[in-house]
Amino acid sequence: MKFIDEAKIYVRAGDGGRGCISFRREKYVPFGGPNGGDGGKGGDVVLLASASHNTLLSLKYNQHHVAKSGGHGEGSNRTGRSAPDLIVPVPVGTLVMDVESGEVLADLVQEGQRYVVAHGGIGGRGNARFATATNRAPRFAQPGIPGEERWIQLELKLLADVGIIGLPNVGKSTFISRVSAARPKIADYPFTTLTPHLGVVRFGDDFQTFVLADIPGLIEGAHEGVGMGIQFLRHIERTSLLLHILDISREESDGGWRDFEVINSELASYSASLILKPQIVAINKTDLPATRQKLDDTLMIFAEHGIAVYPFSAATGDGIPALLNKIGEALGNIRKQAEEHE
Repeated sequence: MKFIDEAKIYVRAGDGGRGCISFRREKYVPFGGPNGGDGGKGGDVVLLASASHNTLLSLKYNQHHVAKSGGHGEGSNRTGRSAPDLIVPVPVGTLVMDVESGEVLADLVQEGQRYVVAHGGIGGRGNARFATATNRAPRFAQPGIPGEERWIQLELKLLADVGIIGLPNVGKSTFISRVSAARPKIADYPFTTLTPHLGVVRFGDDFQTFVLADIPGLIEGAHEGVGMGIQFLRHIERTSLLLHILDISREESDGGWRDFEVINSELASYSASLILKPQIVAINKTDLPATRQKLDDTLMIFAEHGIAVYPFSAATGDGIPALLNKIGEALGNIRKQAEEHE
């Protein structure tokens, strides 16, 4: 399925039904009074966060969502039927913005969370409501109030604990397929990953879990649109931790430090808050002779900058348990700090 993470849709709530002008006409009742009923309420347009939806694809090609109007009032003081709400399911993690003002209306981050994006109009009052001692036969009623309408922008940001970053072909997809049930496409050419992937990781003796998000690889100049650009970085904005994977087996690699700086420069160009997220740095492909040959020098370079590096091989699994335990430990500390601040 094509991954769609943005959509612009038009929503219009239902109009309220108009009130009724009616008078009692009953045999043996000589002075029948007004008995026009009220109009019914128009339906709301409601966005519903649904875990069974993982893209905005259906909304991309179905842009108009209009709720039904309320029924008109009737004689004998009968109120018009209120229209049902129009439920529009969206993926969990959808950000809702008003197109005209740019205002953020809602951030739907929990399963079942609802947001009324357009309120239905209230029904007009029938003429029975306007009868007074001095005006016993009012010959007017209210029209229904129109429902709200607007264009809204939907933006999907995946919910994950850890976001994987790195240059193309450093082994991000192989890693997530090794440690979770996610099965992204894996091949030996750049930009194999074209869409973000989520994977649930279980680790340790007590089977703790966290969620990984793998995004397409970045290259130098991504913030200017080079390569796949930085359009997918929104999916790691919500993460608590970044896993930065490096590949030093390439001939052109100078030990990984420049690659590390390139990616962080692109993060900083995208968002000042993103570069401040804690990172765990790992070197993949330790099963290759070229990696083992450069590994000691690389570890020394990063150590000089006060950065611990965790070598592993996604192909053989060597070093992965230690890396997962480190990620779990870091997430535990982050969650503990968050609880202390609450």
